[in-house]
Amino acid sequence: MRNKLIFLTLLLILPLLSAAQKKKQYQIGAIGFYNFENLFDTEDDPVINDDDFTPQGDNLYTDVIYQEKLSHLARVVSELATEKTPDGVALLGVAEIENRKVLEDFVIQPKIIDRNYQIVHFDSPDRRGIDVALLYQPKYFKVIESKALPVMLYRADSSRIYTRDILYVAGEFNGEPMHVFVNHWPSRRGGQAASQPLRNAAAFVCKQVCDSLLNVDPLAKIMIMGDLNDDPVSPSVKSVLDAKGKKEQVRKKGFYNPLYTYFKKGIGTLAYQDAWSLFDQIIVSNGLISKQAEGYHYYQAVVHNPKYLVQKTGHFKGYPFRTFSGNAYLGGYSDHFPVYIYVIKEISE
Repeated sequence: MRNKLIFLTLLLILPLLSAAQKKKQYQIGAIGFYNFENLFDTEDDPVINDDDFTPQGDNLYTDVIYQEKLSHLARVVSELATEKTPDGVALLGVAEIENRKVLEDFVIQPKIIDRNYQIVHFDSPDRRGIDVALLYQPKYFKVIESKALPVMLYRADSSRIYTRDILYVAGEFNGEPMHVFVNHWPSRRGGQAASQPLRNAAAFVCKQVCDSLLNVDPLAKIMIMGDLNDDPVSPSVKSVLDAKGKKEQVRKKGFYNPLYTYFKKGIGTLAYQDAWSLFDQIIVSNGLISKQAEGYHYYQAVVHNPKYLVQKTGHFKGYPFRTFSGNAYLGGYSDHFPVYIYVIKEISE
């Protein structure tokens, strides 16, 4: 009887020991998005509407302000995702940048220069002269292909509405194929309802290319990021992209929106008329959540909103600490909070 009890005890203990010996290990990476809020240089470009952002313009936008703006943004980016990975975000989509030059000035800021961020950028036809771009650390990401996807919008009189192109970048994230779309969809100027078709159209441009990729590989790893000027429950996101707020709702070639949970809790990335919106989003394809997919999977989403990024006084108290209020320089960072996600994959010991 005693021998039988010893045998049973060993049967119970051995699986526990085996599980402990096979403790899983993971490789983690971080991918983010940040609206830089009017990162202009100080030079007057006669082709675009940048007059306010010159030393003689209404904002009195001097090189001192420009350099402080760059330093402030670099501080924020230097902190993103460092609680889990010392190199921070390996990929960073950005919006509201004037040109490639401002990014070249940005990536050499002392707080981030060691990361060796490289730039993918195309000039957009936007009348304000603002573009989107992707910054990446070459130790983690290799660019295979990149192109600008035009968003063709027209008024009732057939004249074109010029807006930001969508940036598409295909590459390898630690050797694994990944597709990234950086967006800055048309604003709500003229009213949310009246302008909704413009954002729906931008979403459709993005969705068409995504569908083409997913028709080839239903488990393709795709990230749609950007300032969408819409919330996770808006038609452009919920209906056109068909991005679900719960993983179990995502279909085979569908998308999951991890920022939906933040939105439902009342957490936003920008504020307007004392109400929060969550326009800054990172949406992932089924290939990043499906158990059938190998390699990297979505792990966690974060809205980066430390206290120093929140305005303490004045008309915009409690809002993201912006750079300007009208033409008055406030010395802040951006009128948006950045967002980022972690992706992980299991590795052998």
